[in-house]
Amino acid sequence: MGDALRESLLGAGLLAGSANVIMQLGRPPVGYGVLESRVESGSLFRHPLKRARTTNTYLAVAVFGTDEERAAYRRAVNTSHVRVRSTDESPVRYNAFDTELQLWVAACLYRGIEDILEAMGRPSPEGLYEQAAVLGTTLQVRPEMWPADRAAFAEYWAAGLERVEIDDRTRAYLVDIVDLRFLPRPFSVLFGRFHRFVTTGFLPGCFREQMRLPWSAADQRRFERLMRGIGFVVERLPRAARRFPFNVYLCDLRRRRRDGRPLV
Repeated sequence: MGDALRESLLGAGLLAGSANVIMQLGRPPVGYGVLESRVESGSLFRHPLKRARTTNTYLAVAVFGTDEERAAYRRAVNTSHVRVRSTDESPVRYNAFDTELQLWVAACLYRGIEDILEAMGRPSPEGLYEQAAVLGTTLQVRPEMWPADRAAFAEYWAAGLERVEIDDRTRAYLVDIVDLRFLPRPFSVLFGRFHRFVTTGFLPGCFREQMRLPWSAADQRRFERLMRGIGFVVERLPRAARRFPFNVYLCDLRRRRRDGRPLV
């Protein structure tokens, strides 16, 4: 994988993680695929640490892993995804192997990387967009499905936003994530307000509106100051520290493969 993407996937980007989840689940088939998932072991509210591991390992192996490691993780994810499909009672049709939905998720991940770079005052490196296709092709997205260039992506993204619809059930689930209610109460009490602030800050306006999350000009100024300060610190960290915890998750994946333990 190219250096542009590797240098752009930062541990600090996890500050935008919940905003990215909201963006992904804003498409109803993705949202209900998560809400109705029968994969109990992948539930954020029942197994938050495992869910964090599997999600962040996906990013780590997609960006820093070898072709062989990506193929191994794809096979592992497929065993979970095979159970994620709509039923006759589902309000929308969905299937985890739907490549159009996977493309939307990959597009959200790419936008998240760009958003964190911009917020921290770092330029988007040449080649980042093209290399980001791996965020989808690590699963079933075909290379030719990735929009040809940034202009084509902008058109794809604008069209995708028109299909965002967050209903009451999805919103309630996502608000619980925003307020960290999947963590033990002491953590949600201590960090929930800050998490709500940064999550709202990273959301495009249309998502804020559908989530009913207020945001003022003063909030925006505070958010920009915060992220520039974080960017100042991140810029001065050694590479291994900038990539943490993704480098740790990749090491964990390699240990699991070596020991014959489940990857997801």
